[in-house]
Amino acid sequence: MQKRTFLKLSSAMLATPFLKPFEGLVPGEKFKNWAGNLTYSTDKLAECTSVANVQELVRKYPKLKVLGTRHCFNTIADSTDQFLSLMPMSEVVSLDTTAKTVTVDGSMKYGQLVPYLDSKGFALHNLASLPHISVAGAIGTATHGSGMKNGNLSTAVRGIEFITANGETRTLTADRDGDAFRAAVVHLGALGVVTRVTLAVQPTFTMRQTVYENLPLAQLKENFDAIMSSGYSVSLFTNWLNDTVSEVWVKSRADEAPPKTDFYGATAATKNLHPIVGISAENCTDQLGVVGPWYERMPHFKMGFTPSSGQELQSEYFVPRKHAVDAILAVEKLKAQVNPHLLISEIRAIDGDDLWMSPCYKQPSIAIHFTWKPEWPAVRQLLPVIERELAPFQARPHWGKLFTMAPSRLESLYEKMPAFCQLATQYDPSGKFRNAFLNTNLFGNV
Repeated sequence: MQKRTFLKLSSAMLATPFLKPFEGLVPGEKFKNWAGNLTYSTDKLAECTSVANVQELVRKYPKLKVLGTRHCFNTIADSTDQFLSLMPMSEVVSLDTTAKTVTVDGSMKYGQLVPYLDSKGFALHNLASLPHISVAGAIGTATHGSGMKNGNLSTAVRGIEFITANGETRTLTADRDGDAFRAAVVHLGALGVVTRVTLAVQPTFTMRQTVYENLPLAQLKENFDAIMSSGYSVSLFTNWLNDTVSEVWVKSRADEAPPKTDFYGATAATKNLHPIVGISAENCTDQLGVVGPWYERMPHFKMGFTPSSGQELQSEYFVPRKHAVDAILAVEKLKAQVNPHLLISEIRAIDGDDLWMSPCYKQPSIAIHFTWKPEWPAVRQLLPVIERELAPFQARPHWGKLFTMAPSRLESLYEKMPAFCQLATQYDPSGKFRNAFLNTNLFGNV
Protein backbone atom coordinates (compact mmCIF):
# COMPACT_ATOMS: atom_id res chain seq x y z
CA MET A 1 0.00 0.00 0.00
CA GLN A 2 1.26 3.48 -0.83
CA LYS A 3 2.28 5.40 2.24
CA ARG A 4 -0.28 8.01 3.23
CA THR A 5 0.98 11.55 3.32
CA PHE A 6 -0.36 14.76 4.76
CA LEU A 7 -1.46 17.07 1.96
CA LYS A 8 -2.37 20.71 2.35
CA LEU A 9 -4.14 22.73 -0.30
CA SER A 10 -2.42 26.00 -1.07
CA SER A 11 -4.12 28.96 -2.70
CA ALA A 12 -2.20 28.24 -5.89
CA MET A 13 -3.99 24.88 -6.23
CA LEU A 14 -7.44 26.43 -6.27
CA ALA A 15 -8.87 26.92 -9.71
CA THR A 16 -11.16 29.79 -8.71
CA PRO A 17 -11.47 32.37 -5.92
CA PHE A 18 -13.24 31.66 -2.62
CA LEU A 19 -14.84 34.10 -0.25
CA LYS A 20 -14.13 33.79 3.43
CA PRO A 21 -17.21 32.24 5.05
CA PHE A 22 -18.04 35.22 7.27
CA GLU A 23 -16.43 38.02 5.30
CA GLY A 24 -18.25 41.33 5.53
CA LEU A 25 -20.19 40.49 8.68
CA VAL A 26 -20.97 43.52 10.84
CA PRO A 27 -20.09 42.93 14.53
CA GLY A 28 -23.25 42.07 16.46
CA GLU A 29 -25.18 41.31 13.27
CA LYS A 30 -26.73 37.86 13.04
CA PHE A 31 -25.72 35.53 10.23
CA LYS A 32 -27.89 34.85 7.22
CA ASN A 33 -27.90 31.83 4.96
CA TRP A 34 -26.54 31.98 1.44
CA ALA A 35 -29.88 32.94 -0.16
CA GLY A 36 -30.75 35.52 2.49
CA ASN A 37 -34.12 33.99 3.37
CA LEU A 38 -33.03 32.83 6.83
CA THR A 39 -31.53 34.80 9.71
CA TYR A 40 -29.88 32.52 12.26
CA SER A 41 -30.90 32.85 15.87
CA THR A 42 -27.55 33.76 17.43
CA ASP A 43 -24.43 35.66 16.42
CA LYS A 44 -22.21 33.69 18.80
CA LEU A 45 -19.56 31.95 16.72
CA ALA A 46 -16.36 30.18 17.69
CA GLU A 47 -13.96 29.22 14.90
CA CYS A 48 -12.03 25.95 15.27
CA THR A 49 -8.56 25.33 13.90
CA SER A 50 -7.95 21.71 14.93
CA VAL A 51 -9.71 18.57 16.09
CA ALA A 52 -8.40 19.19 19.60
CA ASN A 53 -9.91 22.68 19.44
CA VAL A 54 -13.28 21.19 18.41
CA GLN A 55 -13.14 18.76 21.32
CA GLU A 56 -12.38 21.58 23.76
CA LEU A 57 -15.29 23.71 22.58
CA VAL A 58 -17.74 20.80 22.43
CA ARG A 59 -16.96 20.09 26.08
CA LYS A 60 -17.29 23.78 26.94
CA TYR A 61 -20.72 24.57 25.49
CA PRO A 62 -23.93 22.88 26.73
CA LYS A 63 -25.71 23.57 23.40
CA LEU A 64 -24.22 24.18 19.95
CA LYS A 65 -24.53 23.66 16.22
CA VAL A 66 -22.02 23.73 13.37
CA LEU A 67 -22.41 26.58 10.88
CA GLY A 68 -20.94 25.59 7.53
CA THR A 69 -21.41 27.04 4.06
CA ARG A 70 -24.99 28.06 4.94
CA HIS A 71 -26.71 26.51 1.94
CA CYS A 72 -29.73 25.13 3.79
CA PHE A 73 -32.99 26.99 3.36
CA ASN A 74 -34.58 25.86 6.62
CA THR A 75 -33.49 25.83 10.27
CA ILE A 76 -31.88 22.38 10.35
CA ALA A 77 -28.51 23.98 11.24
CA ASP A 78 -29.85 26.85 13.38
CA SER A 79 -28.91 27.52 16.99
CA THR A 80 -30.24 29.88 19.63
CA ASP A 81 -27.11 29.32 21.74
CA GLN A 82 -23.75 28.85 20.01
CA PHE A 83 -22.24 28.15 16.62
CA LEU A 84 -18.98 26.43 15.80
CA SER A 85 -17.29 27.03 12.46
CA LEU A 86 -14.78 24.51 11.16
CA MET A 87 -14.16 26.46 7.97
CA PRO A 88 -10.50 27.20 8.87
CA MET A 89 -10.01 23.42 8.77
CA SER A 90 -10.06 22.64 5.04
CA GLU A 91 -7.26 20.26 4.25
CA VAL A 92 -6.77 17.01 2.40
CA VAL A 93 -5.59 14.69 5.17
CA SER A 94 -4.55 11.77 2.97
CA LEU A 95 -4.96 10.24 -0.48
CA ASP A 96 -4.74 6.45 -0.56
CA THR A 97 -4.14 5.52 -4.19
CA THR A 98 -4.31 1.80 -3.44
CA ALA A 99 -7.62 1.84 -1.57
CA LYS A 100 -8.85 4.62 -3.89
CA THR A 101 -10.01 6.87 -1.07
CA VAL A 102 -9.37 10.43 0.00
CA THR A 103 -9.75 11.70 3.56
CA VAL A 104 -10.57 15.38 4.03
CA ASP A 105 -11.59 17.80 6.73
CA GLY A 106 -15.38 17.79 6.78
CA SER A 107 -15.57 21.53 6.24
CA MET A 108 -13.74 21.34 2.90
CA LYS A 109 -15.82 22.53 -0.03
CA TYR A 110 -16.17 20.29 -3.03
CA GLY A 111 -14.91 23.14 -5.18
CA GLN A 112 -11.66 23.07 -3.23
CA LEU A 113 -11.25 19.31 -3.33
CA VAL A 114 -12.03 18.45 -6.93
CA PRO A 115 -9.14 20.25 -8.72
CA TYR A 116 -6.73 18.56 -6.34
CA LEU A 117 -8.22 15.11 -7.00
CA ASP A 118 -8.12 15.66 -10.76
CA SER A 119 -4.47 16.72 -10.57
CA LYS A 120 -3.71 13.37 -8.91
CA GLY A 121 -5.63 11.39 -11.52
CA PHE A 122 -8.83 10.82 -9.56
CA ALA A 123 -12.49 11.85 -9.58
CA LEU A 124 -15.61 11.59 -7.44
CA HIS A 125 -18.57 9.66 -8.80
CA ASN A 126 -20.99 12.57 -8.50
CA LEU A 127 -21.24 16.27 -7.69
CA ALA A 128 -24.11 18.54 -6.75
CA SER A 129 -25.32 21.25 -9.11
CA LEU A 130 -23.10 23.75 -7.32
CA PRO A 131 -19.63 23.11 -5.85
CA HIS A 132 -19.84 25.73 -3.11
CA ILE A 133 -21.05 23.32 -0.42
CA SER A 134 -18.99 21.52 2.22
CA VAL A 135 -18.48 17.76 2.29
CA ALA A 136 -19.85 17.31 5.83
CA GLY A 137 -22.90 19.48 5.13
CA ALA A 138 -23.70 17.80 1.82
CA ILE A 139 -23.55 14.26 3.14
CA GLY A 140 -25.43 15.29 6.28
CA THR A 141 -28.51 16.20 4.24
CA ALA A 142 -28.05 13.61 1.45
CA THR A 143 -27.46 16.28 -1.19
CA HIS A 144 -27.36 14.45 -4.45
CA GLY A 145 -26.33 15.47 -7.95
CA SER A 146 -27.85 13.35 -10.70
CA GLY A 147 -27.61 10.11 -12.64
CA MET A 148 -29.73 6.99 -13.07
CA LYS A 149 -26.80 4.89 -11.82
CA ASN A 150 -25.30 7.49 -9.49
CA GLY A 151 -26.04 7.54 -5.79
CA ASN A 152 -26.13 10.85 -3.91
CA LEU A 153 -22.94 12.39 -2.51
CA SER A 154 -23.33 10.46 0.74
CA THR A 155 -22.87 7.14 -1.07
CA ALA A 156 -19.20 7.99 -1.69
CA VAL A 157 -18.49 7.98 2.06
CA ARG A 158 -16.28 5.15 3.32
CA GLY A 159 -15.50 6.61 6.73
CA ILE A 160 -16.71 9.40 9.00
CA GLU A 161 -15.10 10.94 12.08
CA PHE A 162 -17.08 13.07 14.50
CA ILE A 163 -16.84 14.51 17.99
CA THR A 164 -19.59 13.27 20.30
CA ALA A 165 -21.29 15.33 23.01
CA ASN A 166 -18.68 14.41 25.65
CA GLY A 167 -15.85 15.57 23.40
CA GLU A 168 -14.68 12.12 22.38
CA THR A 169 -13.70 11.21 18.82
CA ARG A 170 -15.70 8.48 17.13
CA THR A 171 -14.77 7.00 13.75
CA LEU A 172 -17.10 4.74 11.77
CA THR A 173 -16.21 2.94 8.54
CA ALA A 174 -18.22 1.11 5.92
CA ASP A 175 -16.08 -2.02 6.19
CA ARG A 176 -16.20 -2.31 9.97
CA ASP A 177 -19.31 -0.72 11.44
CA GLY A 178 -22.32 -1.92 9.46
CA ASP A 179 -25.59 -0.39 10.62
CA ALA A 180 -23.91 2.23 12.82
CA PHE A 181 -22.08 3.52 9.74
CA ARG A 182 -25.19 3.43 7.55
CA ALA A 183 -27.03 5.39 10.23
CA ALA A 184 -24.32 8.01 10.71
CA VAL A 185 -23.49 9.12 7.17
CA VAL A 186 -26.68 11.16 6.61
CA HIS A 187 -26.22 12.60 10.08
CA LEU A 188 -28.57 15.64 9.95
CA GLY A 189 -26.23 17.35 12.44
CA ALA A 190 -27.68 15.20 15.22
CA LEU A 191 -24.77 12.91 16.10
CA GLY A 192 -21.90 15.30 16.70
CA VAL A 193 -19.42 17.58 14.95
CA VAL A 194 -18.14 15.94 11.77
CA THR A 195 -14.40 16.58 11.55
CA ARG A 196 -13.19 14.24 8.81
CA VAL A 197 -14.73 12.25 5.99
CA THR A 198 -13.23 9.51 3.81
CA LEU A 199 -14.61 9.36 0.26
CA ALA A 200 -14.27 6.75 -2.48
CA VAL A 201 -12.55 8.01 -5.62
CA GLN A 202 -12.20 6.62 -9.13
CA PRO A 203 -9.93 7.31 -12.11
CA THR A 204 -10.37 10.78 -13.54
CA PHE A 205 -12.30 11.34 -16.75
CA THR A 206 -13.48 14.09 -19.05
CA MET A 207 -17.03 15.08 -19.93
CA ARG A 208 -19.11 17.13 -22.30
CA GLN A 209 -22.35 18.96 -21.62
CA THR A 210 -25.03 19.39 -24.24
CA VAL A 211 -28.23 21.35 -23.67
CA TYR A 212 -31.45 20.75 -25.60
CA GLU A 213 -34.42 23.12 -25.72
CA ASN A 214 -38.18 22.59 -25.76
CA LEU A 215 -38.62 18.89 -25.09
CA PRO A 216 -42.31 18.03 -25.60
CA LEU A 217 -43.95 16.80 -22.42
CA ALA A 218 -45.55 13.99 -24.42
CA GLN A 219 -42.08 12.70 -25.31
CA LEU A 220 -41.07 12.79 -21.64
CA LYS A 221 -44.15 10.77 -20.71
CA GLU A 222 -43.39 8.10 -23.29
CA ASN A 223 -39.60 7.98 -22.99
CA PHE A 224 -38.76 9.03 -19.44
CA ASP A 225 -36.25 6.29 -18.65
CA ALA A 226 -34.51 6.63 -22.02
CA ILE A 227 -34.22 10.40 -21.68
CA MET A 228 -32.87 10.22 -18.14
CA SER A 229 -30.42 7.49 -19.23
CA SER A 230 -29.11 9.48 -22.20
CA GLY A 231 -26.02 10.66 -20.30
CA TYR A 232 -23.98 10.14 -17.17
CA SER A 233 -26.10 12.84 -15.54
CA VAL A 234 -29.27 14.45 -16.88
CA SER A 235 -31.30 17.41 -15.62
CA LEU A 236 -34.68 18.58 -16.85
CA PHE A 237 -35.60 22.24 -16.35
CA THR A 238 -39.21 23.38 -16.64
CA ASN A 239 -41.55 26.19 -15.65
CA TRP A 240 -44.44 23.70 -16.10
CA LEU A 241 -45.99 25.75 -18.94
CA ASN A 242 -46.60 25.10 -22.63
CA ASP A 243 -46.48 21.29 -22.33
CA THR A 244 -42.71 21.36 -22.69
CA VAL A 245 -39.52 20.92 -20.71
CA SER A 246 -37.66 24.10 -21.50
CA GLU A 247 -34.11 22.71 -21.18
CA VAL A 248 -32.51 19.26 -20.93
CA TRP A 249 -28.89 19.27 -19.70
CA VAL A 250 -27.13 16.06 -20.73
CA LYS A 251 -23.73 15.53 -19.14
CA SER A 252 -21.90 12.61 -20.75
CA ARG A 253 -18.44 11.14 -20.43
CA ALA A 254 -16.18 11.90 -23.36
CA ASP A 255 -15.66 8.16 -23.89
CA GLU A 256 -19.41 7.64 -24.32
CA ALA A 257 -21.37 8.05 -27.54
CA PRO A 258 -21.58 11.70 -28.68
CA PRO A 259 -24.84 13.56 -28.06
CA LYS A 260 -27.64 13.49 -30.58
CA THR A 261 -28.64 16.46 -32.71
CA ASP A 262 -32.30 15.38 -32.66
CA PHE A 263 -33.28 14.62 -29.08
CA TYR A 264 -36.86 13.34 -28.69
CA GLY A 265 -38.24 16.39 -30.45
CA ALA A 266 -35.98 18.85 -28.62
CA THR A 267 -33.29 20.85 -30.43
CA ALA A 268 -29.68 21.36 -29.43
CA ALA A 269 -28.95 24.82 -28.03
CA THR A 270 -26.64 27.02 -30.08
CA LYS A 271 -25.34 29.06 -27.15
CA ASN A 272 -24.65 28.54 -23.46
CA LEU A 273 -27.83 28.79 -21.39
CA HIS A 274 -28.73 29.45 -17.77
CA PRO A 275 -31.54 27.27 -16.33
CA ILE A 276 -33.53 30.43 -15.55
CA VAL A 277 -34.57 32.35 -18.65
CA GLY A 278 -33.23 35.89 -18.75
CA ILE A 279 -30.14 35.26 -16.57
CA SER A 280 -26.70 35.30 -18.15
CA ALA A 281 -24.99 31.93 -18.56
CA GLU A 282 -21.65 33.44 -17.51
CA ASN A 283 -21.73 31.63 -14.17
CA CYS A 284 -22.75 28.27 -15.68
CA THR A 285 -20.39 25.47 -16.57
CA ASP A 286 -19.44 25.16 -20.26
CA GLN A 287 -21.91 23.60 -22.66
CA LEU A 288 -22.16 23.09 -26.45
CA GLY A 289 -20.45 19.69 -26.23
CA VAL A 290 -17.06 21.15 -25.33
CA VAL A 291 -15.02 18.48 -23.55
CA GLY A 292 -13.52 19.38 -20.19
CA PRO A 293 -12.63 17.96 -16.77
CA TRP A 294 -15.38 16.06 -14.95
CA TYR A 295 -15.52 18.64 -12.15
CA GLU A 296 -16.10 21.49 -14.64
CA ARG A 297 -19.08 19.75 -16.26
CA MET A 298 -20.94 17.82 -13.54
CA PRO A 299 -22.00 20.93 -11.57
CA HIS A 300 -24.30 23.45 -13.24
CA PHE A 301 -22.46 26.43 -11.78
CA LYS A 302 -18.84 27.49 -11.58
CA MET A 303 -17.04 27.86 -8.28
CA GLY A 304 -16.27 31.46 -7.36
CA PHE A 305 -19.53 32.83 -8.80
CA THR A 306 -23.02 33.29 -7.39
CA PRO A 307 -24.91 30.10 -8.22
CA SER A 308 -28.47 29.93 -9.48
CA SER A 309 -30.22 33.30 -9.07
CA GLY A 310 -28.91 34.32 -5.64
CA GLN A 311 -32.01 35.45 -3.79
CA GLU A 312 -34.39 32.53 -3.92
CA LEU A 313 -36.18 29.82 -1.96
CA GLN A 314 -35.84 26.10 -2.61
CA SER A 315 -37.97 23.01 -2.03
CA GLU A 316 -37.46 19.47 -3.29
CA TYR A 317 -39.26 16.14 -3.10
CA PHE A 318 -37.99 12.63 -3.82
CA VAL A 319 -40.32 9.97 -5.20
CA PRO A 320 -39.61 6.36 -6.21
CA ARG A 321 -38.54 6.24 -9.83
CA LYS A 322 -41.36 3.83 -10.71
CA HIS A 323 -43.78 6.71 -10.01
CA ALA A 324 -41.74 9.34 -11.89
CA VAL A 325 -44.10 10.18 -14.72
CA ASP A 326 -47.23 10.14 -12.56
CA ALA A 327 -45.57 12.40 -9.99
CA ILE A 328 -44.43 14.85 -12.67
CA LEU A 329 -47.93 14.99 -14.14
CA ALA A 330 -49.38 15.53 -10.67
CA VAL A 331 -47.25 18.66 -10.28
CA GLU A 332 -47.93 19.73 -13.86
CA LYS A 333 -51.65 19.93 -12.97
CA LEU A 334 -50.76 22.66 -10.47
CA LYS A 335 -48.96 24.84 -13.04
CA ALA A 336 -51.37 27.75 -12.75
CA GLN A 337 -50.69 27.95 -9.02
CA VAL A 338 -46.99 27.13 -9.15
CA ASN A 339 -45.69 29.15 -12.08
CA PRO A 340 -46.37 32.71 -10.81
CA HIS A 341 -44.05 32.13 -7.84
CA LEU A 342 -41.49 29.95 -9.58
CA LEU A 343 -38.07 30.76 -11.00
CA ILE A 344 -37.50 27.22 -12.34
CA SER A 345 -38.03 23.55 -11.51
CA GLU A 346 -35.43 20.83 -12.02
CA ILE A 347 -36.03 17.08 -12.28
CA ARG A 348 -33.18 14.65 -11.69
CA ALA A 349 -32.68 10.92 -11.14
CA ILE A 350 -30.68 9.47 -8.21
CA ASP A 351 -29.92 5.83 -7.55
CA GLY A 352 -31.07 4.10 -4.37
CA ASP A 353 -28.87 3.51 -1.32
CA ASP A 354 -28.82 1.89 2.12
CA LEU A 355 -28.20 5.00 4.24
CA TRP A 356 -30.87 5.22 6.92
CA MET A 357 -31.90 8.86 6.66
CA SER A 358 -31.33 9.31 2.94
CA PRO A 359 -34.43 10.23 0.90
CA CYS A 360 -33.23 7.55 -1.54
CA TYR A 361 -33.09 4.80 1.11
CA LYS A 362 -34.04 1.53 -0.57
CA GLN A 363 -35.46 3.31 -3.63
CA PRO A 364 -34.03 4.62 -6.90
CA SER A 365 -35.64 8.03 -7.05
CA ILE A 366 -36.36 11.14 -8.98
CA ALA A 367 -36.13 14.53 -7.33
CA ILE A 368 -38.57 17.28 -8.26
CA HIS A 369 -36.96 20.55 -7.28
CA PHE A 370 -38.50 24.03 -7.06
CA THR A 371 -36.45 27.22 -7.13
CA TRP A 372 -38.92 29.84 -5.93
CA LYS A 373 -38.99 33.58 -6.08
CA PRO A 374 -38.33 35.04 -2.60
CA GLU A 375 -42.06 35.13 -1.84
CA TRP A 376 -42.32 33.03 1.32
CA PRO A 377 -45.95 33.80 2.26
CA ALA A 378 -47.13 32.52 -1.13
CA VAL A 379 -44.70 29.58 -1.20
CA ARG A 380 -45.71 28.56 2.31
CA GLN A 381 -49.31 28.27 1.08
CA LEU A 382 -48.25 26.29 -2.00
CA LEU A 383 -46.06 23.67 -0.36
CA PRO A 384 -48.92 21.79 1.40
CA VAL A 385 -50.77 21.68 -1.93
CA ILE A 386 -47.75 20.16 -3.68
CA GLU A 387 -47.16 17.75 -0.80
CA ARG A 388 -50.76 16.54 -0.97
CA GLU A 389 -50.44 15.86 -4.71
CA LEU A 390 -47.21 13.93 -4.17
CA ALA A 391 -48.40 12.06 -1.07
CA PRO A 392 -49.67 9.00 -3.02
CA PHE A 393 -46.11 8.52 -4.28
CA GLN A 394 -44.56 8.54 -0.79
CA ALA A 395 -42.60 11.71 -1.53
CA ARG A 396 -39.79 12.52 0.88
CA PRO A 397 -38.60 16.14 1.24
CA HIS A 398 -34.99 17.25 1.01
CA TRP A 399 -33.75 17.68 4.59
CA GLY A 400 -32.10 21.05 3.91
CA LYS A 401 -34.88 22.72 1.96
CA LEU A 402 -38.32 24.12 2.69
CA PHE A 403 -41.23 21.80 3.41
CA THR A 404 -44.36 21.74 5.57
CA MET A 405 -44.81 17.99 6.00
CA ALA A 406 -45.98 16.91 9.45
CA PRO A 407 -43.45 15.11 11.69
CA SER A 408 -45.74 12.07 11.87
CA ARG A 409 -45.73 11.90 8.08
CA LEU A 410 -41.93 12.08 8.01
CA GLU A 411 -41.68 9.23 10.48
CA SER A 412 -43.95 7.10 8.31
CA LEU A 413 -41.61 7.65 5.36
CA TYR A 414 -38.42 6.67 7.23
CA GLU A 415 -38.57 3.20 8.70
CA LYS A 416 -35.19 3.72 10.37
CA MET A 417 -36.02 7.04 12.03
CA PRO A 418 -36.67 5.57 15.52
CA ALA A 419 -33.40 3.60 15.37
CA PHE A 420 -31.54 6.70 14.16
CA CYS A 421 -32.89 8.72 17.06
CA GLN A 422 -31.84 6.00 19.50
CA LEU A 423 -28.31 6.08 18.09
CA ALA A 424 -28.23 9.88 18.31
CA THR A 425 -29.28 9.67 21.95
CA GLN A 426 -26.38 7.29 22.64
CA TYR A 427 -23.88 9.79 21.24
CA ASP A 428 -25.68 12.85 22.61
CA PRO A 429 -27.78 11.90 25.67
CA SER A 430 -28.39 15.51 26.76
CA GLY A 431 -29.40 16.81 23.32
CA LYS A 432 -26.41 19.12 22.98
CA PHE A 433 -26.62 19.04 19.17
CA ARG A 434 -30.40 19.20 18.90
CA ASN A 435 -32.35 22.28 17.94
CA ALA A 436 -35.99 23.15 17.30
CA PHE A 437 -35.92 21.60 13.81
CA LEU A 438 -34.58 18.26 15.03
CA ASN A 439 -36.77 18.20 18.12
CA THR A 440 -39.88 18.86 16.06
CA ASN A 441 -39.23 16.67 13.03
CA LEU A 442 -37.35 13.72 14.54
CA PHE A 443 -37.10 13.54 18.31
CA GLY A 444 -40.71 14.52 18.98
CA ASN A 445 -41.70 11.23 17.37
CA VAL A 446 -39.77 8.96 19.77
